[in-house]
Amino acid sequence: MKLLNRSAYSLLPKQPFVDWVGQLEVDADGLNQALSLEEHRREGTTYLIDEVSSEEDLNQALQQHWRQMFDNELAAWDEIGDHWPHELSFELFQQWFELQPQVMVIDLSPEPLLMAALDV
Repeated sequence: MKLLNRSAYSLLPKQPFVDWVGQLEVDADGLNQALSLEEHRREGTTYLIDEVSSEEDLNQALQQHWRQMFDNELAAWDEIGDHWPHELSFELFQQWFELQPQVMVIDLSPEPLLMAALDV
């Protein structure tokens, strides 16, 4: 077990995000099929951030990273971005996603961490 020098946000979609996904075309591979809010929320995304020690640090990290998280969540459903909302704002991000801050991150795996860069 290892304590990581990171904190995190667990990001869960809200109904407006589910509604947006629901209006996307189902592609030839069967992707973008309509899912319920419950189905979307079964698997959230966890984003690691620099380790924080206060609520102010969490708020600063959120202001710094909300757009990257928003872009990544949208790109998971619409890679090209031709159906993304025209105005991506912090307010829209908050309407579409619930954030659960996690101050402490512990790695229970004995395997080493691997990193792969994502282009979003």
